[in-house]
Amino acid sequence: MKPDVYQISADVDGRTIMLESGRLAGQAGGAVTVRLGDTIVFAAATMGKEPREGQDFFPLTVDYEERLYAGGRIPGSFFRREGRPSTDAILVARLTDRPIRPLFNKETRNEVQVIMNSLSADMDNPLDVLAINAASAAIMISDIPWGGPVAAVRVGRVDGKLIANPTFDQIEVSDLDLRIAGTKDAILMVECGASEVPEDVIVSALEFGFNAFQPLIEAQLKMAADIGKPKREVPLFPTDPQMIEQVRQAVAGRIDTLLDDPQDKATTNQAIDALEDEMVSQFAGEEQPELAPTVKAAFHEVHRDVVRSRILERHIRPDGRDLETVRPIWCEVDVIPRAHGSAIFTRGETQVLTIATLGTPKEAQELDTLTPTETKRYMHHYNFPPYSTGETRPLRGSSRREIGHGALAERALETVIPPEKEFPYTLRLVSEVMSSNGSTSMASVCGSTLALMDTGVPIKAPVAGVAMGLIKENDRYAVLTDIQGAEDHLGDMDFKVAGTTQGITALQMDIKIKGITTQIMSEALQQANRGRQHILGKMLETLSAPRPDLKAHAPRITTVMVPVEKIGAIIGPGGKMIRAIQEETGTKIDIDDDGTVFIAATDGIAEAAAREKILALTESAQLGRIYTGKVVRITGFGAFVEILPNVDGMVHISQLDSERVNRVEDIVELGEEITVMVTGIDENGKIRLSRQAVLEGWSVEEAAEHDRPNRSSGSRPGGGRSGSNRYNDGRSGGGYNRGGNDRNRNRR
Repeated sequence: MKPDVYQISADVDGRTIMLESGRLAGQAGGAVTVRLGDTIVFAAATMGKEPREGQDFFPLTVDYEERLYAGGRIPGSFFRREGRPSTDAILVARLTDRPIRPLFNKETRNEVQVIMNSLSADMDNPLDVLAINAASAAIMISDIPWGGPVAAVRVGRVDGKLIANPTFDQIEVSDLDLRIAGTKDAILMVECGASEVPEDVIVSALEFGFNAFQPLIEAQLKMAADIGKPKREVPLFPTDPQMIEQVRQAVAGRIDTLLDDPQDKATTNQAIDALEDEMVSQFAGEEQPELAPTVKAAFHEVHRDVVRSRILERHIRPDGRDLETVRPIWCEVDVIPRAHGSAIFTRGETQVLTIATLGTPKEAQELDTLTPTETKRYMHHYNFPPYSTGETRPLRGSSRREIGHGALAERALETVIPPEKEFPYTLRLVSEVMSSNGSTSMASVCGSTLALMDTGVPIKAPVAGVAMGLIKENDRYAVLTDIQGAEDHLGDMDFKVAGTTQGITALQMDIKIKGITTQIMSEALQQANRGRQHILGKMLETLSAPRPDLKAHAPRITTVMVPVEKIGAIIGPGGKMIRAIQEETGTKIDIDDDGTVFIAATDGIAEAAAREKILALTESAQLGRIYTGKVVRITGFGAFVEILPNVDGMVHISQLDSERVNRVEDIVELGEEITVMVTGIDENGKIRLSRQAVLEGWSVEEAAEHDRPNRSSGSRPGGGRSGSNRYNDGRSGGGYNRGGNDRNRNRR
């Protein structure tokens, strides 16, 4: 029996978003599809039946599966099926996790799993914000206890006008790409890329987005009221308040005293760990080892309260700074001798080494995703090894966090990277976190700016980044500049802002409480601007502008435009010609479909040699021009001479010499080089040559006059045979172009 299908729509800035449930996944806790245009995302939310034994945190997992059938495509992998999640899929999962996680009760121990799939992609409307709305709606109608709903929109700005949920085409011309999620009352998550947009415009976009997603909140509330399941009663595992109070009485003052004497991260952590061990021994001991986890949880609460109280009441942070002071900074460039560019950025105990590498256009990353973008020429990769925090763990490839931080740094710098027409390189930046104590993602932005300038990349403007924090208790709050690890862990917000002197290029907000207002975000943005400008000044003391020339080991890429019909001549049969040029000159050569040839070389001599060979391959024979060529074939009526690579013309026997010629072999031999003039090119491109014209010093007109067919030998100066221009070997009229039919082989 066909199930009842429930549908409800919401009008978001004049566009209809449809939410549907009841058609799919009836056994899931809650299942919803969200549709905009022909783009559809499915989400299912389910909770485990029993709490996880021994779990000391809320177990939530959010996964997004990008199915290429949604766009009518078959995956390009060997197995022709989706494998590990793509970078885009991981970023969508993270984007969804961040606004829904704060609204769960952290004392829950039943596992909650949210799984999202792309069902249809119209290549016009992005999927990511639809996934957030689908996940929220699925949880709302499920039996899972939760403090939602949340809703999300994308905000763009085209010609100065803010628009909600712009299409891919609109995003392409927008100077702002902001994704915002929140509840009916507050903002929970922000992710933004921008083209040096001022802070006041960002605040306006946040307010616009917050108002734009309210219809989606209302639609979910009605949906839950109409078809939602009763919420399940699940056991909660709070920390014993009596134990918290006992630990507070025993240790709060000692933590406060310890923080009055700021030390480095390792020393402070050792002292805090020693106090924790003492509390475990005092309140659990060997007699009650089962109480150890409770005592540790109570100690964590007390430690958190002391740190937060010092910041709110006295404006003193764990390392002794006030609210706005940035930790000491030092930078260094040109630290890796063979790299194309490198830089170290150190701020307090956070240190990042970034290495820049330039490549040819062919080395751009090919994308196999549900977006119109097929390649990416600028890539930023972020690595967070365990030694950066003084720990050990297995290396298992890039984590979601590493991929997210790399994407944020990439977004921060993307707007200042010169366009391919001006700087025809593929760029890869790798940020290696060498030491971590807060905001390594923003340190990677700063290190990457210096690495690019050290390479000699003509970036539009240098970019710096700073991480902001928040401590909020009821109506009291404090915004912190340049947070360190403890403040991130014990605080309520991690708000990262990157930009130039002119404006913001990237923004990311993660929040642990149930939302903040645009007023707080506006204050945080203004405070971040002051911190960002300070950091930028320190960076520019090390390197004030991009180097005027590329580093010694970086490839020099020059471009040559050739006729499209000549591309095949450069490539040659099966790519033979282009490989030969690269091997002979030590260069790399890429060719675009529009006839742009990119030549990458590390020295000018190699580049010039490659350029000369390419131009020779693409040159066309010119009437009246004199060429020195090689005899490639001899017939009874003349000789064929290669005057350009793969381009032959015919010298008739009557045009081989100033005197009468009885046999072609009397004048030329196979493989011999001779000098000839082009005296004719017919409508089929076949070329007529004359050696006699060169010997006599004739003009092209004179040469053509002396090379007319059907003239008697007596009327021809310099001899010749009557009717000698009439020949037939299948090449009537002269030369031919060898290899020209191979232009589609070995293409990018």
